[in-house]
Amino acid sequence: MAALAGQYNFVPRFLQLSAVNVLANLMVPLAGLVDTAFLGHLADIRYLAGVAIATVLFNYIYWTFGFLRMGTTGLTAQAVGRGDPREVLLVGLRNSLLALGLGMLILILQYPLRELGFSLLSATAAVKLSGQMYYNALIWGAPATLLNFVLLGWFLGRSQGRQVFLLSVVGNLANIILDYFFISKFGWESAGAGAATAISQYLMTGAGLGLIAFESSSSFRASGVVARGNFPKFSQLWEVEAFKATVSLNRDILVRTLLMVSSFAVFTNLGAGMGTIVLATNALVLQIINLSAYFIDGIAFATESFAGNFYGQGKQSEINSLQANQVHPNQSPSELLQLIWVAGGLSLGLGLAIALPVIALPMPIFSLLTKHQEVLQQIPNYVLWLLPILSFGSLAYMLDGYFIGLTAGKVLLRSALIASLVGFAPIAFWAWHSQNPHLLWLALTLFMVGRVLPMAIAIPPTLVGSTAREINRHG
Repeated sequence: MAALAGQYNFVPRFLQLSAVNVLANLMVPLAGLVDTAFLGHLADIRYLAGVAIATVLFNYIYWTFGFLRMGTTGLTAQAVGRGDPREVLLVGLRNSLLALGLGMLILILQYPLRELGFSLLSATAAVKLSGQMYYNALIWGAPATLLNFVLLGWFLGRSQGRQVFLLSVVGNLANIILDYFFISKFGWESAGAGAATAISQYLMTGAGLGLIAFESSSSFRASGVVARGNFPKFSQLWEVEAFKATVSLNRDILVRTLLMVSSFAVFTNLGAGMGTIVLATNALVLQIINLSAYFIDGIAFATESFAGNFYGQGKQSEINSLQANQVHPNQSPSELLQLIWVAGGLSLGLGLAIALPVIALPMPIFSLLTKHQEVLQQIPNYVLWLLPILSFGSLAYMLDGYFIGLTAGKVLLRSALIASLVGFAPIAFWAWHSQNPHLLWLALTLFMVGRVLPMAIAIPPTLVGSTAREINRHG
């Protein structure tokens, strides 16, 4: 037993970081649920439906750039594992510049993005108008939203869960408070929900920059990452090889994210083509899946940090051994395997812990989100799909975190390709052809299965001291 405890000595730190990440992530779906509750209790259901379809578009606009968060976490964690504080700063600075540039580009292109996006979405004119009101307000938060991806990824890569928690509290608590005023008090409806979220993103950015400024103050300069001696030269920001590595990783994660977001977009859009009631019902059940994802992502984020640290430590130890002309006793594979078992078990248990109560008590839970009886009556027909979706989905989220920490972008890309094109697309087409919502949920289930299997097969090469390039090739 003592030997077992010694092997798993990282577990207390992992659990602590996971718990803080879960608490931080909890604020995000809570704000989304508050949005849904405020809009779902308005007299007209078109505001809730409008935000649902606009969210599809924003999933493309924002989560397409999710590589800013994921790439920052993996590269930062590996730099921390190697004991390279200057590279830790360089990763954050490079991706921050990229985030600001992309955010400004989104603002410049907001009109064509809106027209193209809503022309592809299936909904009534009234629902589309409500969605456009939400879009017009929320789009102005783009620069802050993308910069927040980098800030969160940078703090996560450094295993600074408390900072992540504080940023989440600031951003999402502000969103909830502003929702109350803009939607309930001022009557701005879907536009109010968009404005509340945009403003809260800027408040979150301000809090993140404030934390970094505090760390770089005189009392922290001596030993912190933001110490004076660790600041890189301006020319180091533009090192060609570093940028090539960053772009390559970001490209793989970008395409992977596009495939995943597209699958959820098709799911929502096909549901909209089956009627407003189906659209609203699917949106409410998806809220539970999103809630679960944010919980489980707390564990996945900790997995990213630890996988990156273990990988970085192993590679630095290998370099040191080669320089000393010694045999390298690589310890990272055993630690990585232990990490998979711990993180996988926790993720699966958490997914089931969320799914089972919702399946058992659907009406009391969903009544909190809407008062429309025609929607509530449909909920019990679909909640059983939460069991397979959250079971496989919980493992998929954890494995995503594992391979993000290893910066194995091609493994993530292969998984998304198989899940979207083999698991999801054929059954989704069948669902559209037969106008069967249950087939649509089956397609989403197979999407989760399609994510898990390729990543599970790619695990063994990561446990034999392979480089990220070799992991990508064999994965």
